[in-house]
Amino acid sequence: MDTARIAVVGAGLMGLSTAVCIPTLVPRCSVTVIADKFTPDTTSDVAAGILIPHAYPDTPVHKQKQWFRETFDHLFAIASSAEAGDAGVYLVSGVKRSGGLMVPQRIEDLWELHPSFDIVVNCSGLGSRQLAGDSTIFPVRGQVLKVQAPWLKHFIRDGSGLTYIYPGISNVTLGGTRQKGDWNLSPDAEISRDIFSRCCALEPSLHRACDIREKVGLRPSRPGIRLQKELLAQDSRRLPVVHHYGHGSGGFSMHWGTALEAARLVNECAQALRSPAPKSNL
Repeated sequence: MDTARIAVVGAGLMGLSTAVCIPTLVPRCSVTVIADKFTPDTTSDVAAGILIPHAYPDTPVHKQKQWFRETFDHLFAIASSAEAGDAGVYLVSGVKRSGGLMVPQRIEDLWELHPSFDIVVNCSGLGSRQLAGDSTIFPVRGQVLKVQAPWLKHFIRDGSGLTYIYPGISNVTLGGTRQKGDWNLSPDAEISRDIFSRCCALEPSLHRACDIREKVGLRPSRPGIRLQKELLAQDSRRLPVVHHYGHGSGGFSMHWGTALEAARLVNECAQALRSPAPKSNL
């Protein structure tokens, strides 16, 4: 195998981050991102994207610290660079700059990607209930408002973190909700009124905000981030898979650190495929 053909399933923050990291850690590879939704229609596009450490009960604390530090260092480097103003499109442009392909396609079974790809990276989030048979992953519904209030330059957040005002590149995100097990993607008008009222209580100038849009996203949550290799077997066929999902509301805070680790796992898979099979003594 000269070139390792790698498919990344999912085009949210995890999928794109992993797709950017893979070429830097895996020699002689091609990367294709496959998803039924791309920006601006992913859960990651709804998220406010604030860098706050998130605790995962089933993930070792030292690993969480490592992932957060690597993510912080990566984002700080971007913020300090000449590309800081374009950071909102950094990951997508990074995938394309490294020669990666973006393919719109809904995957129903990871075996669909065999034999066109040598390694599959599963960054499908809630889709892993079907694709990986993971019954531990569940949605935490988040509803937010995206508004135009360009005079706001600093974030404001209450003690619980449930009410927040986060200025972004093109709008201000007002939130929010944490509704466990709720799969409803339709905005609730009453919830929107409550969010706006709570945020205006923190920042009265928001009464002047315009172009108010309702957005809903389902955070893919589980007790711990799933970041591991799995070798799928079906008759004589083998398909190495790297799972990278389950970040819940902490995805932005951990994404680069976990993407680097996922890329390292992909490299281990590629090295195993390139190693000659041991000869039998029989």
